[in-house]
Amino acid sequence: MQTRPNKIFAVQLGEPEISIEQFIAVARHDAQISFSPAYRERVLNSHRLVDLFLSENRLVYGVTSGFGANSTRVISPNDAEQLQRNIVRSHAVSVGEPLPREIVRATLLMMLISLGKGYSGVSIELLQQIAGLLNNGITPFAPGDGSVGYLAPEAHMALVLIGEGEAYYRGERMSGAEALERAGLEPHSLRCKEGLALTNGTTSVTAIGMLSLYNAIELSKIADVAASMSLQPLKATTRSLDARYHSVKKHVHQRNTADNIRRLLAGSALCDRFADYRLQDTYSLRGIAQVHGASKRAIDDARDAILDEVGSCGDNPVIYPDGDDGTAISGANFDGTFVGIACDLLCIAMTTLAKISERRTDRLVNPYFSELPAFLAKDPGLNSGYMIIQYTAAGLLGEMRNLAQPASVDSVPTSGNQEDPVSFAYHAARKAYATSRKLQHVLAIELLTAAQALDFFDPADASPATAAVYSRIRQVAPTAEGDRFFYPDMVEVHKLVEQGDLLNIVENIAGALHG
Repeated sequence: MQTRPNKIFAVQLGEPEISIEQFIAVARHDAQISFSPAYRERVLNSHRLVDLFLSENRLVYGVTSGFGANSTRVISPNDAEQLQRNIVRSHAVSVGEPLPREIVRATLLMMLISLGKGYSGVSIELLQQIAGLLNNGITPFAPGDGSVGYLAPEAHMALVLIGEGEAYYRGERMSGAEALERAGLEPHSLRCKEGLALTNGTTSVTAIGMLSLYNAIELSKIADVAASMSLQPLKATTRSLDARYHSVKKHVHQRNTADNIRRLLAGSALCDRFADYRLQDTYSLRGIAQVHGASKRAIDDARDAILDEVGSCGDNPVIYPDGDDGTAISGANFDGTFVGIACDLLCIAMTTLAKISERRTDRLVNPYFSELPAFLAKDPGLNSGYMIIQYTAAGLLGEMRNLAQPASVDSVPTSGNQEDPVSFAYHAARKAYATSRKLQHVLAIELLTAAQALDFFDPADASPATAAVYSRIRQVAPTAEGDRFFYPDMVEVHKLVEQGDLLNIVENIAGALHG
């Protein structure tokens, strides 16, 4: 099994490429960052070329020219560094609520990854400053609304590097200058191309995409756990999980999901008891491998695109080495369409998982389907039981369906029509992130509901893997003997989903689950 992100305490950037687990370790769990010798060498070589271009007074976009529609305006070499400060200050114009801490940290990490490829011409001192923010727990204040794919949120983050803007340090919001001073860091003086490199590119898009991707991968496995919990009190037959049945389909994710469920249900006395209870179950019970498998295939496809972007330089222009000399090549590597489409796909995949999970939750609380007391209440009528918990799942699913509408097909021209299509990948990535958070709640609701349903049997008759999950849930959410304030139970079970506790439990019993 892969080392979980909360067990990774240090990450070195260089070779090989950063793993998803390492990425999450830095963004979410504050793992410390360092640079390999190869990383430093390629950054130094690239920066030397920019100094060469400046000394030769070459016309290079963003170095000795303006930006966007101002790209035809030549900037004096004497003003080159002022140009970089100006872009950071003028572009820090996003609005709304600040981005979550882990998104800001993920974006700073993506800056280090992309700019550290050795094609951006930035100084090693700039990258050390970014690493200093991460390693010292300084989180720039960056409003989250108003980006079509790049620029404004990144500019807010970049301000802190130069001792401007605002930041959070040890839970307190303060000026960027004060945050640096408290952490023992000096403001960085931007050099040629650095302001452009910090604000340009796919850094925030890919950062949010990586967080969403990791959540989706984890939740696709949790969905299998939740389904396995629900199948048993619903007296489902395991015939639909027969490996021979799934062998006639070419979809490996379907076969792997069926294998997950079989292992999660292994040793279940309830499954043995109800093996022949029905000839065929409803679709939400017998179609789990097909529906979950299709979602996992989509998540894997999105994973390929997002990881390819993580391994890329999304800067513009690219400083390309050519012997002792080099050249600056302008294009559109800052475009986030690859990640945007991938994140739209993640939204669809996660909403599909929520769609079938909510149906299983409904079957658990509906006495006409479950053959259990109405809404799993011990005294129905006097007690509403889990009636409204299913409403919550239905409401979340409705919100997720709206978020599943693609953003990457949209566009509003910007920069005097110089950027006539824009990717809206930032919107797609934020949708995927929001969708993953909602899916956590939908699956937590199914798990809580399935645990309550198991209380009408002997929970010890459940499979060892799901009985262990039941026991962990009961540590934070006791059996509902009557109506009470259920919100705290939902919060606690959501934490188990969010923090990976339940996956750890089942994988220690059933082995690593297929994603």
